[in-house]
Amino acid sequence: MLFIYKHAFIPYFMFDKHMFVDSLVRAFNSLFMHGGFFHILGNMWFLWIFGDNVEDKMGHVNYLFFYIIGGLVSIFTQGLVAPHSHIPLIGASGAISAVMGAYLMFFPKARILTLVIIFFFLTFLRIPAWFFIVTWFFIQYFNGILWMGSASMGGVAWFAHIGGFIFGAILGKIFIAKQRL
Repeated sequence: MLFIYKHAFIPYFMFDKHMFVDSLVRAFNSLFMHGGFFHILGNMWFLWIFGDNVEDKMGHVNYLFFYIIGGLVSIFTQGLVAPHSHIPLIGASGAISAVMGAYLMFFPKARILTLVIIFFFLTFLRIPAWFFIVTWFFIQYFNGILWMGSASMGGVAWFAHIGGFIFGAILGKIFIAKQRL
């Protein structure tokens, strides 16, 4: 736990002029830290579903910069929403949210194989990716609103997800527009 407090981004220090550079380094570090096996497993699962297609569309180098900048934007978004928080932010969820935003712009008609529970039965269905992603976004949004101002945000940086997603969607649109030129 001491390692996390020493190296992860802490919103409270974001506006401290003596901690500005340190906050940037900590924000970058936070993208590669996770809260446990299931945290990293969930992130890798979403990255596996959406990331390779976005990387194919952008190219390897552009994707790398997009991913890192999307993660930083997401971390700073959460920091702006909760600037007095001393809770460290860790994980790549915000960067992956940016990937999901770009995916929605690049592949609006794609379908993804999804495990669905119907009463007591489990089945796989191919559902529109836009439906899955938009539903996911509204879950992030409503949870963010529900937990806003709470001392305990349930361990999830909801606004990091929202900020990353919006960044990814905007950059995805810009990328599409530039390709058309």
